[in-house]
Amino acid sequence: MATTKVLVLAGGISHERDVSLRSGRRVADSLASHGLQVELRDPDATLLSYLRETRPDVVWPALHGASGEDGALRGLLDFMGVPYVGSRADAARLAWDKPTAKTIVSRAGVKTPASIALPRDAFRELGANSILEEISDEFSGPLVVKPAQGGSSQGVTIVDDRSLLPRAMVDAYTYWDVALIEQKITGTEIAVGIIDSGDGPVALPAVEIEPLSGVYSFEARYNAGETRFYVPARIDPDAAARAAQAALDAHRALGVRHLSRVDIIIDGAGTPWFLEANVMPGLTETSVFPQALEAAGHDLGWVYSALADAAITEASR
Repeated sequence: MATTKVLVLAGGISHERDVSLRSGRRVADSLASHGLQVELRDPDATLLSYLRETRPDVVWPALHGASGEDGALRGLLDFMGVPYVGSRADAARLAWDKPTAKTIVSRAGVKTPASIALPRDAFRELGANSILEEISDEFSGPLVVKPAQGGSSQGVTIVDDRSLLPRAMVDAYTYWDVALIEQKITGTEIAVGIIDSGDGPVALPAVEIEPLSGVYSFEARYNAGETRFYVPARIDPDAAARAAQAALDAHRALGVRHLSRVDIIIDGAGTPWFLEANVMPGLTETSVFPQALEAAGHDLGWVYSALADAAITEASR
């Protein structure tokens, strides 16, 4: 592995560019500390020609948001025959679209909150007021409104007061043209990381997320000191086991490979509720995935190197 050349892609043009740059630097440093030859590059119009010229052994697309997680870049890498860490293009597309992911995971037997997806055009054409009245009648209690595609809690609003629902829809449509309105599940918010370096997916210890503001917003995710993390999560062993199984079931149902992060709410009865799956979880200094790896006793450099090796091995089959 010491001679393996890894190209880490970070940055991009999504709303999560800054987070991606931080993730990419952490990945590059971890791989370099393990002895690999690492180059960190921001993808741009010269990337494909650069890949043809340099032919790295493997690409690590540490890209968050649409530029790295919607499957487009991964499809191009497949087309060019360049090995890469992370999910294939088809699985990335399924996981990236939250309503689609919820449907697939629900069919695999994992509970997910009741929801409805509303395209912006339908919201306008069918009458915003009528739609919101119907939603208010059908859904009881607080709601969560979020873009159907996107990450890092951007455009996400918890609606405790129904008078704030129209504004929440506007905020969600700022980031994507489909909004997902979801029943809010009250409970403990956790994230379960999954790794698979070739021997099958393994669930990492669940990370409990306790934002000081009460909302795990973009700022709470990436500003140190704004969220308390507990690893392992402060839930009973049976609930932890059910959450780990739900995360593994979601990972398999979506066809994700190498690594993922599954976001879950544990309700008062200890039941896990699937929220979403991330095919390239944040890998910054405040991200939950590296915390889970370290809590499991893994060295980041070793794990990231093993995933790079797995990608190369799979491509050679």
